[in-house]
Amino acid sequence: MKQGFVYIMTNQKNGTLYIGVTSNLVQRVHQHKNHLVEGFTKRYGLDNLVYYEQFADIRTAIEREKQLKAGSRKKKIQLIELINPEWNDLYESIL
Repeated sequence: MKQGFVYIMTNQKNGTLYIGVTSNLVQRVHQHKNHLVEGFTKRYGLDNLVYYEQFADIRTAIEREKQLKAGSRKKKIQLIELINPEWNDLYESIL
């Protein structure tokens, strides 16, 4: 089974949030940062990785994504600020 990642992208601190899931975090964030895929993140310029979690298998990551998406915006912001209080772009740290 492939590993999985849940991640949150934004355009600025306290800005628009996007929660996604992938089996290849580096590749997926690269696609978002370079606006290679049409959709929500390209439309709103969400190119900063501010949060991610790694899981042993993709199914667990998908369940976590659903859980995060169902939560309130306040809870999502609290989660980001727990590990990344400055909302720094974490992309360089995953390379």
